[in-house]
Amino acid sequence: MAIVELKQITRTYRTGSVAVDALRGIDLMINEGVFASIMGASGSGKSTLMNILGCLDQPTGGSYHLDGEDVSTFNKNKLANIRNRTIGFVFQSFHLLPRTTALENVELPLLYSDDNLSWKEIHNRAMHALEIVGLADRAKHNPNELSGGQQQRVAIARALVTKPKILLADEPTGNLDSRTSLEIIDIFQELNKQGLTIFMVTHESDIARFSERIVTLRDGLIISDKKVVPIQAKTALANWKEQEAIELENEVTL
Repeated sequence: MAIVELKQITRTYRTGSVAVDALRGIDLMINEGVFASIMGASGSGKSTLMNILGCLDQPTGGSYHLDGEDVSTFNKNKLANIRNRTIGFVFQSFHLLPRTTALENVELPLLYSDDNLSWKEIHNRAMHALEIVGLADRAKHNPNELSGGQQQRVAIARALVTKPKILLADEPTGNLDSRTSLEIIDIFQELNKQGLTIFMVTHESDIARFSERIVTLRDGLIISDKKVVPIQAKTALANWKEQEAIELENEVTL
């Protein structure tokens, strides 16, 4: 079943009398439970497409059906409700509140939900989200007490706490080293195996290879949309650790 269906999506930005066509007719259908990457050079339209997928922006033309609803016609309040109910966001720069704990950062989206949860329910759901990303033992730490990878795990937990149907990740490994990037991708693959639909924007082809579908944009158009056999992050991590152990052993020997 298609959870995302875009038909002839266009997006034009205007500055005075100048019009810039960021998207020039996008057709895209993604089934529920797919892990897809969106690639493209700067100015290709991938960020604009991500904003439309995330209901952060509306198309100039075309239709966007999300989980069966034509959200391209929704007003700002309806779009905000969709974002809170259906979509989880993970960004390159984490966007954690600096003076609040990891747990409080994860609890935050639930404070704005319409579910009328009790404080106990909010706490329990936030702790469960931290457990999913392996960070329950850091619940009381502030962001400045966490590594970059740990901060991104908190950000993922925050995205998961509302139980979204779609996770949108915008350059989620952009600020991380290679090994930590693999750990984050491993979390995404595990979430995807459990049925979560994931869209990941990345400019790194080696990161995109961990997804099962790669959509490439150029000049506001899709120039390639292919299914691939994804590399398994767990395997890549195991190889990394093995190589690290060999290098350490060689250093000790020397």
